[in-house]
Amino acid sequence: MLQDGIDVVMDVWDLKEGNDKYAFMEKMVTDMSVTHVLVFCDSEYATKADTRTAGVGVESQIISSEVYSKVEQSKFIPIVCEVDNAGEPTLPTFLKSRIWIDFSSPEAANENWERLIRVLYGKPAHEKPKLGRAPTYVNSNVAAPTSPAAGKFAVFKQAIMQENPRLELYRQDFLDACCEYADALRIRERPEVTNIGLRVLEDCGKLKHIRDHVVDWVLLESGTGLSTEFEEALIAVLERLLELKSRPSTLTTWNDTWLEAHRVFVYETFLYVVAALLRTNSLASLHRVMTTHYLLPETDASRATRFGTFDSFYGHSATLQVLAPEGKRLSAPAAELVKRQADRADLPFRDIMQAELLILMVAFITEDCKWYPQTLLYATYGERFPFFTKASRHHDFLRLAAITGGLSADELRAAVKAGHRKLGVDQWYDFARSDRSFWECMNMDGLDTLK
Repeated sequence: MLQDGIDVVMDVWDLKEGNDKYAFMEKMVTDMSVTHVLVFCDSEYATKADTRTAGVGVESQIISSEVYSKVEQSKFIPIVCEVDNAGEPTLPTFLKSRIWIDFSSPEAANENWERLIRVLYGKPAHEKPKLGRAPTYVNSNVAAPTSPAAGKFAVFKQAIMQENPRLELYRQDFLDACCEYADALRIRERPEVTNIGLRVLEDCGKLKHIRDHVVDWVLLESGTGLSTEFEEALIAVLERLLELKSRPSTLTTWNDTWLEAHRVFVYETFLYVVAALLRTNSLASLHRVMTTHYLLPETDASRATRFGTFDSFYGHSATLQVLAPEGKRLSAPAAELVKRQADRADLPFRDIMQAELLILMVAFITEDCKWYPQTLLYATYGERFPFFTKASRHHDFLRLAAITGGLSADELRAAVKAGHRKLGVDQWYDFARSDRSFWECMNMDGLDTLK
């Protein structure tokens, strides 16, 4: 042990002529500088300890008193040097309930040497993980409601695995349940609340369940190869999300703040859908999501504009300033909520920021399209995102090109540069103040520069 950096006290070294051997034994028990006492046990030691004979008997009396008086005592470590015919360790009675280390054979000693050294250093091979933060739903005052869509999704998932010919019906049943649940939370009359921000926050917490159902569906079905059917269903459900964020037709007198929960929910869900499609490498589906003209709800559309681009899914909130620490003001309250609700292990918040960066790129190159990347306010200085970094390689750049419509790297650079001017990025005060560069985050100079 000395060669492993462990100081050892033994009677053959430290007990000198004229010393009191019993005082020496007692010191091993009471001296705070002695962190561990190894008790090497064989059948002879166990017999002498139990019968209290010879020096072992005295030693065992001293040790057993300490062991019995302190249930959590871990100072004394039994080292088993012999086992009986049944393979049981030969231990004195006062040590039988203690966790022991097997040194009953040369092989066992060799195998357990590291374990003993780790114990003495207080560095076990298996340590309890650090305590994480409480899930968002625990800290929220919102009770988690039972979602009928959960059961519908389980049936739909089973139908996929069984290649059920009625798959389309099961899918529709599931998506209907999602939209009906979210629709039931829309405000249709003046809310009787003293703080509309708290009501919006509460509704956002309830709507998160539907966000997760939709994301689970996208992750599941976008990788099955049923691209045409899936894409049709995805576009249809995205248009239904637009309906959910619009003013209910029966609401003739309203305040826009009453609609904020669903507007933030739709914005958040759209970010997650894009992130999920990136995760499953569903490039064709992403291209379609970004290029489709979406039918707008009756209460949002004008006679001149019946369709909108993907920027129709954008949403922000003023009332969610209730999330700000006392005396502070959030630059993007909706993004703060998205960050706080980013509790999925399969799509962490960094993936959501990456999805919004992709949306921003497409907004740069799409005519009559606007987008303000709220979640990117949380990106660290000089942060890089893997989808864009990998696009330095030609093979990976082709994945990006599949989303952007086949633009070459030079064409994309020119279009993104023009998009910066179109959206007035240099006037985005919060980003200018933090010196964040979308050009660098998108790896624009590095795109398609490697084989």
